Order: sequence, then C-alpha cells, then structure tokens
Amino acid sequence: METVKMTEEIKTMPTGLYWQGKKTEVDRIVLPFQTIETINESRATREKEKKTGADMFKEEANANWHNRLIWGDNKYVMASLLPEFAGKIDLIYIDPPFATGADFSVKMEIGDASWTKEPSAIEDKAYRDTWGRGLDSYLQMMYERLVLMRELLSENASIYVHVGPNVSHYIKVVLDDVFGMDNYHSEIVWRRSNSHNKLTDQYGPIHDVIFFFSKTSAFTFHPTTRPFSRGYIEERFKYRDNHGIYQPNYLTGPGTRKGESGMPWHGFDPTRVGRHWAIPAKLRELLNIDTSAMTTQEILDECLKAELLVIPKKEGGQPMYRQYLNEGVPHQDVWAYQPNTKGVLYGTDECIDEDVKWLEQEEEKLGYETQKPEGLIQRIIETSTDSDSLVADFFCGSGTTGAVAEKLGRRWIMADLGRFAIHTTRKRLLGIEGCKPFVVQNLGKYERQYWQGVTFKKRSDEQIPLYEYIEFILKLYKAEPLAGMLHLHGRKGKRLIHIGAVDAPVTFAEIQEAIAETKKAGQDSLDILGWEWEMGLHDVVEKAAKASGVHLRLFSIPRDVMDDRAVEKGEITFYELAYLDVEAQQDKAGRFVVALKDFAIPNLDLIPQEVRKIVKKWSDYIDYWAVDWDWNEDTFHNMWQSYRTRKERKLELKTDAHAYETKGRHLIMVKVIDIFGNDTTKVLEVKS
Repeated sequence: METVKMTEEIKTMPTGLYWQGKKTEVDRIVLPFQTIETINESRATREKEKKTGADMFKEEANANWHNRLIWGDNKYVMASLLPEFAGKIDLIYIDPPFATGADFSVKMEIGDASWTKEPSAIEDKAYRDTWGRGLDSYLQMMYERLVLMRELLSENASIYVHVGPNVSHYIKVVLDDVFGMDNYHSEIVWRRSNSHNKLTDQYGPIHDVIFFFSKTSAFTFHPTTRPFSRGYIEERFKYRDNHGIYQPNYLTGPGTRKGESGMPWHGFDPTRVGRHWAIPAKLRELLNIDTSAMTTQEILDECLKAELLVIPKKEGGQPMYRQYLNEGVPHQDVWAYQPNTKGVLYGTDECIDEDVKWLEQEEEKLGYETQKPEGLIQRIIETSTDSDSLVADFFCGSGTTGAVAEKLGRRWIMADLGRFAIHTTRKRLLGIEGCKPFVVQNLGKYERQYWQGVTFKKRSDEQIPLYEYIEFILKLYKAEPLAGMLHLHGRKGKRLIHIGAVDAPVTFAEIQEAIAETKKAGQDSLDILGWEWEMGLHDVVEKAAKASGVHLRLFSIPRDVMDDRAVEKGEITFYELAYLDVEAQQDKAGRFVVALKDFAIPNLDLIPQEVRKIVKKWSDYIDYWAVDWDWNEDTFHNMWQSYRTRKERKLELKTDAHAYETKGRHLIMVKVIDIFGNDTTKVLEVKS
C-alpha cells in the first residue's frame, strides 16, 4: 500500500475530503436567459373548461411570477440565477447521477409500439461519462454545483441530496465541507426496489441514501407522521378525554440543557435525571394561543390549565403529556415500503410507507429508469417548506419535483441538460389540472458566445477566432475548409457548406447570398449549418433554391459541439431540419382551425432501424405540437397543445377553433416536437 508523505503543507490542511485536481474556487459565469416558450394553459385545464365552461386558468395568466423550466448545463444555469435568486430558494432536491453502470435510457412508445431511446452524447457525458476520469471528476462536479446551490438557498432553507450507497460516504463529506457538519440533520435510507433473490456475494442492494442538510440552524421543518400500528394502539392508548383517545408520553428529551429548558417545574427537575424540557409542537398547537414570547415554564402552565398534561401523584414524579391518537408517529430516517402489511397500521388499509413506494407499473411512471415516485418528493416538500416556498431541482429528469411542487401550490425552478428531459417535463406539467403559467428557457446564444470566447480566444486579429470556429465545425461535419469565398466556408464531397454565426439565427438573406455564390462557383449542392433559424424560413428558402437550380439542405448544429467529451468521442450528429406542412382553415363563423398535413424527417439514415420498423404513418414521428395564435415574432406563447402520453396515445391533428377578438392580420406559429425531442416550427399568416 502506497503511503502519503506528511509534508508541512499536508500537516496544516484542515480535515476534509481531497481528490486529485480538487478546485475550491468555483467559476460563476453569469449569462442572460432566453425565454423560448411561455406556457399559458395546460391541456388538463383546457379540457375541464370545455366541460364546465369555467375559465379557471386565465385569472392567473398575468401573475408576476412564472415557474421556470430551463434547458442547459446546471453549472451555468445556477450561476446565471444568482443575481436574481441568491438567498431566495427555500428547498433544493437533487437526484444527480451516481452509478457508473446505470441505465439512463428512456422507454418510449411510438404509435402502438415501444422503443428504448438512448441518451444523447452530451447527456451520456453528464451521466455515465461524469466518471470518465474516475471518482475525482465526479466529486469535483458535485462540489462545484453544491457550492452554487448553497448560495441560492435562503437562510431557512434545506437541501436533500439523493445518491446511491456506492458514493454516499464521499458525498456526505463533500456536504459537510460545503454546508458544515453542524447543518447535517439526517441520512435517510429509502427502499428503492423489491427484494433481490439471486445473490452470490452481497446482501440485497435495495436502498438509496438521501442526505438532509440545512443552510443555517434556523431551517423550516414540519415533521410529518404515519399512523400507529394497530398493536401499539391496543397496548398503549387506553385513556380517553374530550380530545379523544390518548397515552401519557414524555415531555422531556435526553441530555441536559442550560437555561429555562433545564429548570424545574411543578416539583420536577429534569437536569437531575439527565434530561431537559422538550414540548412537542403538536402540544403547542392544541393550546391555540401564541406561545412565541412565553418561557418554557409558562407554556407548561398553560398546558396544565388546558388539561393536556398528566401529573403523577408521587411528589417529584415526571409530568407527562397526553399524546392523542390523531398525532401519529413522526417519520424516522428509514423510509421503506413494506409489501403485504395491509391492516398493520391503525385506521388505514395501506401498507407501511406505501406513500413512498418505488415505481413499478404506476400511472406516473414515464419510462425513466431513474424516475422517483411523487410520494417520496411530496414527503420532503411538505416537511421542509411552507405554502409560499420556492423549490428547485437542477437535475430534474422527468420533472417529478416540479410536478409535486405544482400540485402542492409551491413555486418551482427546474433545470436539466437533456433536451428530452425538458420535453418530458413540459408534457407532464401540461397534464396537471390548473397548472400555473411557466416558461421554458435556455442560455442559448449567450452560452454559445461564452463557449466561442473561451474555445477560440480573441487575438489582435479578430478574424482568427472566427476562422478557427468555422474550421472546428467543418471538422465535426467531416468537411474541409474552402478558401477564397465570401459566404461559403467548406466542402463535403460535391456539396458546398455555409456555417451560421454562433449568436444569430440564419436568415433568408444569408441563405440567398450562399445560393448565389454556389451558382457563381458552378456548383448545384449546398448545405447550411446553423444554431438557430429565422422563423418561417424553410418553405421560402426551399422555393428560392429550386428556382436557382440548387439542391439545398438545412442542418442544425447540435449543442453537443460545445462539450469536449462529446467531441472527443466523435459522437456529434447534425440533424437535417424536418419538413412540416400545416394549414389554417376558417369556418363559417370566422374562427380558425390549424391542421397538421404532413411531417417528414429528411435523413432516414439517422433514424435507428428499430424505429423505422415501428413507424406506420408520418404522424407517428410527432410526439407533441403546440400553437401560438398571436405570434409577435418573439417568444412562442403556447396557447393550445396536443401530445401523447403513455396512457393516451392519440394525437389530435387539428386544433380547437380559435376566434380573434380584433380584425386584421395575424401570425400563427406552429411548433412540432418529434420523438427524438427536436423541434420544428412554421409560421402562417391569416386575416380575420
């Protein structure tokens, strides 16, 4: 075994966890957010309005607060939230990747069949390949993000970190380092699966660990309870008064205390027996008076007047309080669903810890292998927040934290690196009746500008970084540079290539110039690579290219190119923009209906063979589509949507009829999201 030489530097280092390359200075790159979509109404709400005629949602539509769903690297997302939200988030729950061999694929359904979607290169990096440089890189990733999370937390906030037993001991020490050992409260053991029978060299691995820390000692905590067991009730609860059935229970806790909690009362001195006064919160609530300014002894006097205490006949005996049956047992730090225990708990037919049961075939299951049950998150939120609290999850996955926060009336912020995770979460929220307005955001061009500045550093000649950027994209596209052209940057076989700017959408005029230069060069094939596109571009440029005799293809530059690990693995895929055909139809009453007519993904070679076998019609490629009836050439406002769920596979191909309140010209934007999570848009113009 290799020993570490005790240098003078090591001798002076504080106790803590150290790893190769540990960096305690955390970069805080603050970038502006781009709002790419505003969700104004959920499908569940709309369907209920149809049945009841009520307008339940609109009164919330102008509220100042909008919940936020953010697509991007959570390190940049959290740093960019700091100017607005430092010290304002009341609860963070995260379930970061913690298993080197875990399955991060998603089980999806296409038409009437199913398919397993593998993570993208960038998602794979964030999950499995977080371990690419071993435990060191994983711990550094977690350390940096936990530091940012602490800065976002309010003074009465808590954080719950959900990890596996393979890394829990390391993460505990990192949390001690960031939040302080004094702010550690619990290591919750959660049973995550049924029993394993085929074991050869270990006990059945059926639990995860959830660490509970607070930012300060003044944290919000509302203990939740479960029912007592029937046997316990029959044995202990033998007394009754006007409040109900009760048992005498201790008013003191172990350990001595200085001050009023250690002072005698009613002839009993808790310090003499190594204890102190610990008045339960439930007992204070039964008094129905404000006890905040009262001493411990004054509160005990009030409890005695209210006949909530049991005073022993023996002089100097320890007073007890009346614990009523409706209180239940406070949840301990083992949360383990126990199958086949129906009837064990008093007053319910549920099994023990059934509310935090792992997911099997429940309706809420969305196909994510790492998805957690809503009951687990609900217990955490109810315990550690108030009704107006702000909850965040920066590894949101399928969106369980936000969905539960929404149902409990809390505000929320969620973020994830995976495009498909954001799409899945959006659909999940849209299925919640009365879901409040929320926005979908990213760091968009600002993150790309930062990446470009870091990757291709500025020099005295400002053109050099631009050339390096173009060469970098061409290399990933497996093309070669082309010199002497103004609007054409490369060549791939017989096809010429134009690359769009990092911080601006590719425009119609830009493409026209590239088409003209292609013709001038005596060529007839052109590929345009872009990050973003001018709205309504596809049909217009296609017609212009055909008129010029140029075969044109439009490809999206994927976000993966900004990630070194994805680039190193050579797993960058440029997807050709999909073809979308929609039309607006006007009925006799002057209302408009938008109908999907066709959708095609041009390059079928990029679609897995197993998917092509499943697809029966063009609409099978569509997972979701939405309409903005009054697009103002800025943010997309989601005013109507149809999408598939695991339960409801049907996709509506026509919208409900929409009536305009004002006459004149209106732009309608249609957004389609395919089964891979890629979006395609089209703009229609109508006159009412």
